[in-house]
Amino acid sequence: MPELPEVETVRRGLAPVMEGVVIARADVNREGLRWPFPAGMAQRLTGQRVERLRRRSKYVLADLSSGETLLIHLGMSGRMLVSGDPLGKFVREHPAAEKHDHVVFYMENGARITFNDPRRFGAMDLLDTATAQDHKLLALLGPEPLSNDFHEAVLIDAFKGKNSPVKSALLDQRIVAGLGNIYVCETLFRAGISPLRKAGRIAAPRVSAMVPIIREVLGDAIEAGGSSLRDFRQADGELGYFQHSFDVYGREGAPCKAAGCDATIARVVQSGRSSFYCPSCQR
Repeated sequence: MPELPEVETVRRGLAPVMEGVVIARADVNREGLRWPFPAGMAQRLTGQRVERLRRRSKYVLADLSSGETLLIHLGMSGRMLVSGDPLGKFVREHPAAEKHDHVVFYMENGARITFNDPRRFGAMDLLDTATAQDHKLLALLGPEPLSNDFHEAVLIDAFKGKNSPVKSALLDQRIVAGLGNIYVCETLFRAGISPLRKAGRIAAPRVSAMVPIIREVLGDAIEAGGSSLRDFRQADGELGYFQHSFDVYGREGAPCKAAGCDATIARVVQSGRSSFYCPSCQR
């Protein structure tokens, strides 16, 4: 499932052709995906200007001139692909319609944005912009890791007395929003912390040191266009490339990349998810 870097990459790819542009027509080709689409979604989107395109955790949020906000979640296999861009950033002509093109936005500038989702775990909803932060999917989210609201004191306080493994703590969206399995594994490797260590037993200086590392990992991934393991594509249809830079994720049995380390990457299952780490470098 796309994590923060993938969703931010998609947002940045959509912004040049959507922000400030009117949705000339919206086609909704099914009743819903993970849950039903809101009533009259096509009509409520058609004719509205996209005032702002933003991201919260793993959601893309399009604030509309109607006072509503379109919430988009890519799910496991969702893609938002741009074609026919008049700005020249996207060279793709409009492709023929495909079976899993569930929602299509025709923009007044000639661009077309197609939401394609073969597994149908994605989602869309329309929220009142003024109270969007109170929506059940957004209300309990923690601070954005790339924002000023996320800092050393916040993470230290969140970890105090916490008996769960640090891997689970960092995946808790109430502590920090947008992190998923890939980037938590990569963060813990760079921090030299085992995913098995209890969050509440990590010394404050080591917890503090994780904050810039989290930002660094996410920044590197965004710069590389995210990670494409199976379905993820950028808005122009290109793959992300950060998977070629993984230190531990998906590398079970491979040699550790750390200089002077002769250990191999191990895998353990925590809460149903695979954790990859170096038993020698991460304590």
